[in-house]
Amino acid sequence: MINIKIVCVGNLKEEFWRKACEEYKKRLSKFCNLKIVELDEQNKFDNAQRIVEEEGREILNHVGRSAFLLDIKGKELSSEEIAEKIKNETLVSSEITFVIGGSYGVSNDVRDKIKNKLSFGKITLPHNLARVVLLEQIYRAFMINSGSKYHK
Repeated sequence: MINIKIVCVGNLKEEFWRKACEEYKKRLSKFCNLKIVELDEQNKFDNAQRIVEEEGREILNHVGRSAFLLDIKGKELSSEEIAEKIKNETLVSSEITFVIGGSYGVSNDVRDKIKNKLSFGKITLPHNLARVVLLEQIYRAFMINSGSKYHK
């Protein structure tokens, strides 16, 4: 069974976000081992550049060779294309990592290390919502790859 890891800066403070994520974690449990790594926001610094560098070091501690960065400048993919990417990555790696950066984005080191950049469009999403959308798209990808009618 494939391992999916989501590395995100910050945690889910509101119950409704946690419930939505728990629902997708439950659904995904038949397809993959899901691990969510919540990193502390580096709000002890006043300088945004310093914040993204500190968060970037922490992010890179959790990224393997197969990773996707959620990035507004990344490639917009359809659900079918995401499903294909996940299927292809499972052929070369037993773990796929998805990264959601902090409120100031991610460091250049993170952008350089993670070659696959995925965008959910030009809109800005709150990080909590981005996590729910990502979980839903990962679930949808597994459903597409299994031939389910979930994706119409």
